[in-house]
Amino acid sequence: MRVSVFGLGYVGCVSAACLASMGHEVIGVDVNQVKVDLVNSGLAPVVEERIGELIADVVRTGALRATVDVREAIMDSEISLICVGTPSEPNGSLCTTYLERVTEQIGAALAEGAKQGGRHTVVFRSTMLPGTCLNLLVPILEKYVGGTAGVDVGVAVNPEFLREGTSVRDFFDPPKTVIGELDAASGDAVMALYDGLPGEVFRVPVPTAEAIKYADNAFHGLKIGFANELGAVCQALGVDSHQVMDVFLADRKLNISPAYLRPGFAFGGSCLPKDLRSLVHAAQRADVSVPILAHVLPSNSDHLQRAVELVERTGKRRVGMFGLSFKPGTDDLRESPLVELAERLFGKGYDLKIHDANVSLSRLIGANREYIETRLPHLAQLLADSVDEVLEHAEVCLVGTRDPAVLSALPHGGAPVIVDLIRLPDAETRRAEPGYIGLAW
Repeated sequence: MRVSVFGLGYVGCVSAACLASMGHEVIGVDVNQVKVDLVNSGLAPVVEERIGELIADVVRTGALRATVDVREAIMDSEISLICVGTPSEPNGSLCTTYLERVTEQIGAALAEGAKQGGRHTVVFRSTMLPGTCLNLLVPILEKYVGGTAGVDVGVAVNPEFLREGTSVRDFFDPPKTVIGELDAASGDAVMALYDGLPGEVFRVPVPTAEAIKYADNAFHGLKIGFANELGAVCQALGVDSHQVMDVFLADRKLNISPAYLRPGFAFGGSCLPKDLRSLVHAAQRADVSVPILAHVLPSNSDHLQRAVELVERTGKRRVGMFGLSFKPGTDDLRESPLVELAERLFGKGYDLKIHDANVSLSRLIGANREYIETRLPHLAQLLADSVDEVLEHAEVCLVGTRDPAVLSALPHGGAPVIVDLIRLPDAETRRAEPGYIGLAW
């Protein structure tokens, strides 16, 4: 394919050189004449493993050249990769100035008839917040092109997952390829660009592709911060943190796995809350600052409060709740987030009915009974014997269980309002219906 790459920083330079080495005809574009001259001389404008010899090779064979002329680049390509910077503004917001400018320039070049024959595809590789492409860049492109994105000009978002220092290696062996496509033809063009590379390919809506890069980077930062905080606590307690993490990392079932990484309701139970409190307390006693660990429980509490606020926004007072124990298949109520939710709603004066097939007040004993008598002493008057009893009572139903009897009985059509805490199996269908509210989806 004939490819133009806008922005010859780390991402653009590596993308251009690697694509050229795959057999594509690539032209790099940058406003900085020094970068352009370096590339045309077969020299890399960035310091990166393997990039020097790669650029020298592809420039020598004629597979890669560079220019400052946007019109020339558009004329000589069928697909454009936008790799310009998106730095932070002083207040932390995303700076889209360079994205807007290059989109205007590409749109103007296309409108001038610089592109002859076929539909040009504009692919945004720069990191940008969800909504940036469709709400900001596509309107700019359509204005300058004088046509419709997805019809007259292709548009896609293709985030990169390149680590500085190993970016050439990462390009040829990516963890995944993500294509946010405005239409199928745009996605096909990007697919063709990476034909032959390993790894799973995900073709998703444009905003999803934009969000994935942020999910990745936020989690990477969280992992680093978690490991460092835990290391500091271990050191203060006289424990070898690397031995701890070696064992932690060996667990591929719960720790290094998809476990616990699906948005849902708040966590609870007899282990996680108390163990987090104990660890944070131990860190404080040892004068070790652990802001990430210290804010896990407050974050969990804020997530629970979102459910309360969703009920409040309905303006309705009769509430039904399905599920009460902290985990399906158990009657353990200790530190259950559903008990906490019921307590908050009851305290605000809501008329509440609760059904959990596993919870019977007469069978609660020991610490389990003691906990509920302390946190929700009115449970006996709130419990309902059947699903139907709750449905007959409720104007709003909070669903916190996947009990088949509950799922099969939940009505459609907006009455009662369904507040989904667990992402119901038919959530995709319900999202298009009136009266359905998902907690975090």
